[in-house]
Amino acid sequence: MEKKYWVPAIEKANNIMTIIAKEPRKLKLMEISKRSNINKSSLFTILNTLEELGWVYKEADQTYSLGPKLGFLSAQYIQQFDLTRLFNREADKTVRIIEETIQLSILEGNEIIYIAKKEGQSVVRIASGPGMRFPAHATAMGKTMLSSFSKNKISEMYKESGFKKLTDKTVDNLDDLMDQINEFKKKGYIIETQEAVKGFTCISAPVWNERNEIIAAVSFTMTIDNWEKKSELCKDEIIALAKRLSIIDHD
Repeated sequence: MEKKYWVPAIEKANNIMTIIAKEPRKLKLMEISKRSNINKSSLFTILNTLEELGWVYKEADQTYSLGPKLGFLSAQYIQQFDLTRLFNREADKTVRIIEETIQLSILEGNEIIYIAKKEGQSVVRIASGPGMRFPAHATAMGKTMLSSFSKNKISEMYKESGFKKLTDKTVDNLDDLMDQINEFKKKGYIIETQEAVKGFTCISAPVWNERNEIIAAVSFTMTIDNWEKKSELCKDEIIALAKRLSIIDHD
């Protein structure tokens, strides 16, 4: 968003509530001031206003927690939440920046199901679309969503089907898959190159629900040549898009 339309006071309030949300009933004014880089006088005024509005609650021990008004707003948002519609709106913004195909999927068993797609400008495209299925272990989105499970659970999920190779690059064993998943947990995104389709790279990040669970994944898909030209941009944009699609801001 253009900074000329930015309201600093609202940004400060947002930062304060995010800090409180991460450690409810633990932080007093002084500690919140340190973490938010807001001086005590200004912070006191903002917290007092937020308390009056019901957005934060001041405990008896002078610590803070989120207030009942946020609970009401959260419940209303969850009730109206439509991930596909939100994806279509937000992906429109992102596709203009990266000019590559953007997809959204969910996990069913050990497969992903594509539920939405925005085409980029590239003339070279992969054959995928809503309703199509792909083995989770061979795709960036699948690996992203498999990260929710333990090694034993993933082993159980693949007990019958095994790790089928779609190309000569496809991961075909549990240990290598877990290595990729562990890398994802460090970075917040996962990159897959030529495991699902030869000649293409895919980067994916997770979509979180209000219970801090991964409910879907979003990805950018492009030729290897295009990836090499815009990899850093895509890393930033995939994280940004996934955050906009998530109900909570996951750290």
